[in-house]
Amino acid sequence: MTRTFIHGGTVVSATGSQLLDVLIDGETIAAVLRPGTTALGSDLAATADVVIDATGRYVIPGGVDPHTHMQMPFGGTEASDTFETGTRAAAWGGTTTIVDFAIQKPGERVQDTQALWHAKAQGKCAIDYGFHQIVGDVNDESLKGMAESVSEGVTSFKLFMAYPGVFYSDDGQILRAMQRAGDLGALLMMHAENGIAIDVLVEQSIARGDTAPYFHGTSRPWQLEEEATHRAIMLAQVTGAPLYVVHVSAKQALEQIATARGRGQNVFGETCPQYLYLSLEEQLGAPGFEGAKWVCSTPLRSREEGHQDELWRYIRTGDVTSVATDHCPFCMKGQKDMGVGDFSKIPNGIGGVEHRMDLMFQGVVDGRISLEKWVEVCCTAPARMFGMYPRKGVISPGADADVVIYDPRGHTSIGLGKTHHMNMDYSAYEGFEIGGHVDTVLSRGRVIVNDGQYLGNAGHGRFIRRALSQNLI
Repeated sequence: MTRTFIHGGTVVSATGSQLLDVLIDGETIAAVLRPGTTALGSDLAATADVVIDATGRYVIPGGVDPHTHMQMPFGGTEASDTFETGTRAAAWGGTTTIVDFAIQKPGERVQDTQALWHAKAQGKCAIDYGFHQIVGDVNDESLKGMAESVSEGVTSFKLFMAYPGVFYSDDGQILRAMQRAGDLGALLMMHAENGIAIDVLVEQSIARGDTAPYFHGTSRPWQLEEEATHRAIMLAQVTGAPLYVVHVSAKQALEQIATARGRGQNVFGETCPQYLYLSLEEQLGAPGFEGAKWVCSTPLRSREEGHQDELWRYIRTGDVTSVATDHCPFCMKGQKDMGVGDFSKIPNGIGGVEHRMDLMFQGVVDGRISLEKWVEVCCTAPARMFGMYPRKGVISPGADADVVIYDPRGHTSIGLGKTHHMNMDYSAYEGFEIGGHVDTVLSRGRVIVNDGQYLGNAGHGRFIRRALSQNLI
C-alpha cells in the first residue's frame, strides 16, 4: 500500500483550523500529527512513498456534493454529463464524493430503477458515489421498496411537489411516504414548489406571448416556493419524519425552515451556488435566448428583492445545512434551444459540479462565511446528513483519504477553455474570477488531480452504501 505524507499545511475542519501533518496509509488516513511529530520512531517524510508539501495551503476534506443528476432523462432529452464526464469534472473541482438520484416513474418498481442507475454508474466514476431514490409513484409497492432500498445503502428518498404528470406527489402521497421514511429512520427530501399553481401561471404566461426565458422565473414566484416549503414542514411535523428541502432559492422559504428549526423540528435546508451568485434580472433576463443557460427549478431569484444576501446569512446561521449543486447540465445547442419560443420546453438545469468548492471559497474571500463554514457546508455536513460520516467529510484517523490541497493565494478563472471540464458547450459562471485554486486532489489516498493534470480514471470511484442520516438538531 502507498504511504503518503502531507506536511506544512493548515488542516481545516468544520470546527477549527490548525497547522498539522497528515499521514495516509493506503486508502485511509492513518494519523493527523503536529508538525515534527514522529510515528513509530521514524521520520515520516523519509519513509513515505509520496510526500506532498502543503506549506501555505489548506488541507481540507474532499468535497461532498449531495445533489447531482448525471445522465438524467428530463424534458425529452438527457443531462449532458455522464457519470464518467461528470465525476471527472467534480474531481477537477475538489469534490470527491457525489450522491446522485435514481428515478422511479409511474409504473416502475423502485428496485428496478436503482438497478438501472447502478448500471449507468458502475465502472464509470472517477470518484466515490451514492444514490438517493426519487419516488415518483407513491403506492403500496413502492413504500415496501423503500425498506429494501435502506437495506442496500440507499437511505434517503426524494419527492416532488412540482412537475404534475412527471414526478408530482399529492399531499396524501407525501404524508404516506413521510410516515414510511420516519418508520425506517430514513431522510425525506423535498422539491418544494406548488406545481399545480405553477402550471397555471406558465400556461397564462405563454398565452400572453411572454415566452422568453425570463418568464420561467416570473411564472415560479417565491410565494409558491414558500407555500410549498411551509406545507412540507407541516406534513413532516404531523408524521415526525425528518425533512431536507432541496435547492432552496427564496429567502421566504428559508425563513420557514429557520422557524421550524427554531422550534426543534428536524428540518434542513439546502441551497446552491447559482442562488447565491446569479439572479433573475442579470441571467434569466439576458438578451434574446441567452437566459436559457440559467433556466433551472427552483428558479433564480431577484437580486433587487435581496434573496442572495439573505441566503448567505442563512448559511452563517446554520439554517442552510448543505450547499450542493443540483448539477443537471444541458447544452445550449440541441437541448436548451428546444425551448426557443416557449420557455416551458427548455430543459431545467444548470451545470456546476466542478465549481462549487471554488465558488463557496470566494464567499470566504469576500467575508461572507468563515473558512470553517466553507468546509462544514461543502464537506462535513453533507457527509453527516447522508450517512457517510466519519468515513467522508473529515480529516481524521480512520476516514477515507479524500483530501484536497487548496491554495488561497492561487487564482481560478472559470469558463470554457479555462477550468471547464464538464460536458457542456457553455459555462453558467463564464468569466467568474476566484481568489483560490484547487492544487491537488486525493481520492481514497490516490492522487487524481495535481498541478493542472488529471491523473484519475473511470472506475476508480466506488458505490457508497450509506448509513441512516446523522441528523444535526
